[in-house]
Amino acid sequence: MDATALVTPPYVAGPLRLEPFRGLMLTPARVGNPTTGRAFARPYKDVSARLLRWQARGLVRHDSSPALYLHEYSTAGMTVRGLVGALDVSRRATRPEDRAVLPHEGIHPAQADDLADRMDEMELNPAPILLVHRGSSLLRDTLAAITTTAPDHAFTDRSEQQHRIWAIRDEDTLATIAEELAGSRALIADGHHRYAAYLRLQRRHAPSGPAPTDLGLAMLVDQGATPLFLGPIHRTLAGTAMADLRDAVESVGLSFEDHSQAEAVAALSPSRLAATDGEAWAVIGLDPERREAAVESLHRRIVPALPHGPSAVDYHHTVDEALARARHDAVSVLMPAPSVDLVIEIAEADRLLPEKATSFQPKPSLGVLIRSLRDEPSAR
Repeated sequence: MDATALVTPPYVAGPLRLEPFRGLMLTPARVGNPTTGRAFARPYKDVSARLLRWQARGLVRHDSSPALYLHEYSTAGMTVRGLVGALDVSRRATRPEDRAVLPHEGIHPAQADDLADRMDEMELNPAPILLVHRGSSLLRDTLAAITTTAPDHAFTDRSEQQHRIWAIRDEDTLATIAEELAGSRALIADGHHRYAAYLRLQRRHAPSGPAPTDLGLAMLVDQGATPLFLGPIHRTLAGTAMADLRDAVESVGLSFEDHSQAEAVAALSPSRLAATDGEAWAVIGLDPERREAAVESLHRRIVPALPHGPSAVDYHHTVDEALARARHDAVSVLMPAPSVDLVIEIAEADRLLPEKATSFQPKPSLGVLIRSLRDEPSAR
């Protein structure tokens, strides 16, 4: 198998379950601190011991009893709230209707294997993967009621991200949450490779019976309540000229029209792309009748038709970054962001978006909630 090839990670079967766990939390001065990542660096087998030393120095808090955590974080004028728990990954779906977690991007197997090795050595899930779903009215009301109470933790971290955390241990509340989540489906917003690593760890340890690796740390965000922002990731096609792009676009029956920069940027939409080599600008008209994301049209229809290139594809989270890379032999293509509903529709249809197709923001700072695999001698 080509080591660079993308593959579809396995599907987890429902019911969707988030289990309580004993949260590890870094002190606010360590959360969002650029140096915090060093605590999770090589040698990975020493990470748990490092955190124990930090705990002895008062730099880590370790909850004495398991909980689900409602974590609210605010940054740059946006507030996101999600349930953090141990996601059950112990069962594989064999039918589309059984799927509880939907990936929308492929993964590199070697990268997933490496992450699984790290977590195995660390005996930790160092950060939750991000999942999004549409919660029921009862679930939203239940979580909203929790936010009217005093949080167990409230602080501003070193990156100026503000956090409020509620530990949920009430049995009736946990039962309501479990019942409302059971029939739900979640889309992976961020953490495809860590999700795949969870599944690899689960399979490694499955022969010995129930284990902590039957679960993996996840944050579930209700996209209808406090949504994550879904932004575009722009592209630069190295080794490609504007004439090449025009030939490719027209050869697959799409439109390519020259425009000024202002007109091209203003035309950007789910069915239109803007392209430039730093001097000339054009608008690419996609087929609005096709239920596909613009990034699919670019990579699956236009790029394969290019007469020259691309020798490489570079990815950019801002327009300025993309424009800085445009030149006579490297065309930058400005992309619209797909809607969350379209991404869910694509994932449910068994399609994967091209690599680096989505950018869900903002993400929580590292170190707010960590899960130790040493806490749980068995998963259930």
